[in-house]
Amino acid sequence: MSPRLLQPRFVVLTLAAVLMVALTFSLGQWQLRRAAQKEALQAAIDEQKRLPTLDGRALLATENIANMMHREAVLRGSWLAAHTVYLDNRPMDGKSGFGVVTPLLLADSQQAVLVQRGWVPRDFTDRTRLPEVSTPEGVVSVSGRMAPPPSKLYEFEGAAQGRIRQNLDLTAFSAETGMPLLPVSLLQTGAASEGLLRNWAAPNTGVDKHYGYAFQWFALCALLVGLYVWFQLLLPRRRRTVPLSVPDSDST
Repeated sequence: MSPRLLQPRFVVLTLAAVLMVALTFSLGQWQLRRAAQKEALQAAIDEQKRLPTLDGRALLATENIANMMHREAVLRGSWLAAHTVYLDNRPMDGKSGFGVVTPLLLADSQQAVLVQRGWVPRDFTDRTRLPEVSTPEGVVSVSGRMAPPPSKLYEFEGAAQGRIRQNLDLTAFSAETGMPLLPVSLLQTGAASEGLLRNWAAPNTGVDKHYGYAFQWFALCALLVGLYVWFQLLLPRRRRTVPLSVPDSDST
C-alpha cells in the first residue's frame, strides 16, 4: 500500500469526499421521490377532472368532501350578497387586486358553499374603494371546480374583519355569518362577467422544480467525484510517473 494512502490529510479528504458524495446523491434521490409524489398528485387531479360533473345534491351527500377537490361542479343556489368579501393582495395576470368571494346558499338546503367568484383590480389611490361587482338575485347556476378555501397570506392586525380582508377562515366566517359553510370552496370558471375576471392559473404541483433540483444535486455529486479522482488519484500518480528533467551539461 502506498504510504500516501495512510497520510492523515488523504484520509480526511477521502472521508469528507465520501460524505459529501453520499449526501448530494441522497438529496438528488429525495428530489426524484418528491417529483414522483407530485406526478401522482397531478394524475389524481387529472382523474378528478374526468369524473362526472357534481351537483349540489351529490356534493351534500358526499361523506368525505376532501375527495371532491378539483372536480367539476355546477351548483344551484342563491347568492348571500351581504356577506361578500374582498380578499386583498390577490394577483391575477401579474396585477394586484381583490379576490371576490361570496357564499352561495345551495338550493333546497340550509348549507352554503363559499364561491371564489373572480378577480377585480383595486383602486391604488383609495384602498377602501370597492370595485363595482354585480350579484344576480334569485336562484342561479354557478359552474366551476371544487377547490380548497382561499389561500392564506400574511395578515396585518385588523385585516380579519370588514368587506376588505387579507384572509378568510371558513370556521370563523361561518360563525360570523350564522351560515353553515361546507369545508370547501367552488372556484367559479368561465368567461368574465359581473365585473369579474376568471383567468385562474391551472393547478401546478411543481414537478419540474423537483427535477431541476435533482439535476443540480446529481451534477454537484458528479463534480465532487471528478474533483476527488483528479486531485487525489490521477494528478499525484501523474506527478510520480513524469520523469524530472535533467539539465544538459553541455549547456552550462
